[in-house]
Amino acid sequence: MTSTAVAPEKSPVDARRAKRRVRRSPWWRNWQLYSLLVLPVAFFVIFRYLPMAGNIIAFRQYVPGGNIFGNAWIGFSNFELFLTDPNFWQVFRNTVMLGGLALIIGFPVPIVLALLLNELRSRGFKRFVQTTTYLPHFLSVVIVGGMILQLTSLTGSINHLLGSLGVQPIAFIQDPGWFPAIYVGSEIWQTMGWGTILYLAALTQIDENLYEASRIDGANRWQQTWHVTLPGIAPTIVTLLILNIGTFMSVGFEKILLIYNPATYATADVISTYLYRVGIQSGSFSYAAAIGIFEAVIGLVLVTAANFVSKRLVGASLW
Repeated sequence: MTSTAVAPEKSPVDARRAKRRVRRSPWWRNWQLYSLLVLPVAFFVIFRYLPMAGNIIAFRQYVPGGNIFGNAWIGFSNFELFLTDPNFWQVFRNTVMLGGLALIIGFPVPIVLALLLNELRSRGFKRFVQTTTYLPHFLSVVIVGGMILQLTSLTGSINHLLGSLGVQPIAFIQDPGWFPAIYVGSEIWQTMGWGTILYLAALTQIDENLYEASRIDGANRWQQTWHVTLPGIAPTIVTLLILNIGTFMSVGFEKILLIYNPATYATADVISTYLYRVGIQSGSFSYAAAIGIFEAVIGLVLVTAANFVSKRLVGASLW
């Protein structure tokens, strides 16, 4: 004869204890807050993670209208193709140049502006500057692109001003040499207000006793800024720097697409616009997917390296 073990039934006391443990868990107590995550998580899953499955076509021969994952395996042929393509290396250099200029010149601007606003005693003027610098953040890229084209055209406002000073009109938007300055300048104008608000919020968290102690020690305003203010907002600076480095290769696609033209391809054509022309307009989807993977890998390496260096040198990092 064989005997079968029977699981002991839970007593009413044990059941009540189990219910209490569930109700005490943070998921149960804060379920209203956690429910707010449903839509953001669904957005990232549907529009960010699921489309990653389409990257397989970088290794397969994809024909529009055929199998969505490609018809035949071709391995790394697409990667070899763009690595030997001189046009790709031109747009790669343009991407690094524009991304580097925007990072080196544009990243410190919100920090400097936030430090200057923090020194103001007039609240009215401070709010006015904050409002005027933050408003461009709400403008559509299409509006910004239209403003750039109007200002820099041969009959635009800038050339009208130059004409009144006796200077010959300059074809800004048709001259490749002017494009980096136009792009970087518009990026600074459009984004510095948002960054300034983040740094001003970080400045409010600095203990006022540190300033009082530095004044007692004889520190002037510059020394207080250097030894108290900047170290106080260093974690915010590092976090935003790492995030900016992560998007280093993703130079503004929409803005460049709106304002560039074949005459400025030499300095304006970047990886994202090249992908658009090759992948969407020419129909080489597998080739474009391979370039997109290459760009994503570079971004991942840059973020990881920046996070590692920041953690070792500053002690602040994203993870």
